[in-house]
Amino acid sequence: MSDRVVLHVKGRVLVGPEDVRDELWVVDGRITYDRPAGADDVRTVRGWALPGLVDAHCHVGLDAHGPVDAATAEKQALTDRDAGTLLIRDAGSPSDTRWIDDRDDLPKIIRAGRHIARTRRYIRNYAHEIEPDELVAYVGREARRGDGWVKLVGDWIDRGAGDLTACWPRAEVEAAIAEAHRLGARVTAHCFAEDSLRDLVEAGIDCIEHATGLTEDTIPLFAERGVAIVPTLVNIATFPKLAAGGEDRFPRWSAHMRRLHERRYDTVRAAYDAGIPIFVGTDAGGSLPHGLVAAEVEELVKAGIPPLQALSATAWGARAWLGRPGLDEGAPADLVVYDDDPRADVRSLAGPRRVVVNGRVIA
Repeated sequence: MSDRVVLHVKGRVLVGPEDVRDELWVVDGRITYDRPAGADDVRTVRGWALPGLVDAHCHVGLDAHGPVDAATAEKQALTDRDAGTLLIRDAGSPSDTRWIDDRDDLPKIIRAGRHIARTRRYIRNYAHEIEPDELVAYVGREARRGDGWVKLVGDWIDRGAGDLTACWPRAEVEAAIAEAHRLGARVTAHCFAEDSLRDLVEAGIDCIEHATGLTEDTIPLFAERGVAIVPTLVNIATFPKLAAGGEDRFPRWSAHMRRLHERRYDTVRAAYDAGIPIFVGTDAGGSLPHGLVAAEVEELVKAGIPPLQALSATAWGARAWLGRPGLDEGAPADLVVYDDDPRADVRSLAGPRRVVVNGRVIA
């Protein structure tokens, strides 16, 4: 072997929650646990190594007003990368970010296509806004365009009702989810409130975003069907401000949003106790900044999820759920190195020592 730079990660390599090794090597951008026979240049990085973190609800190419230009999208992706997020499930974006796939210094993205929403029932410039008879066709379209996921808007404020209500009739939801599954895609949905959850889960949905409307009636259904949730607690923290802004026009909605916020930790803990799969997502890219993955893990711990499980929700467990490798033999070397053991204190995630993307020390 000649003219190759070999990276040697030494210290404690967290291949899994309990699978801890002393070192790994990176050769040609890939992980190996076999010491290379020789190299012209070996660079050693020391510390506690984790697989690159996962943000399972993130929007690259989107801001509060809609799609952004490529330069802004690049800054968003770089911010996530430098925070240790190296795998993103982009849960809806109107921007074409395929160019990121050609960059070996940016996070890998799993796209859910563009949001699919009911007409005038979502944030302007974000979604395909359609009526129920078009849902199957649009779900099929986004399933073909995405990377194995489709994103629905399951509920939103109904101005006539003055509160959150479900967006889609049951029959159309069933047909649309069946079409996505036929095409090999999983389906997730934005849901704040209670009303839409049973129909979506019984229709076969794979994941619910936010899931603040979970109750003692629907939690067992989620657990039985294995439907995952991505709580986005750093986003739910904004509910009181949103409620205050809508108090005069929509008092019922405002009161509802406050109730959902007040019980957010209890909701997440009850979901965890019931065995519902929970994963880390920040909802960055709308009104929230990027790079919040460590803060979301801390929020899950505040909600009562044990630290090791909260860590898995952005590391080993999240990668397995999304079908992407971690620190496996032969896998792309996407990893983050910390000074301290993040299993002992998840706050360590906020200060990565080194970020390695495709075998290159980037930050």
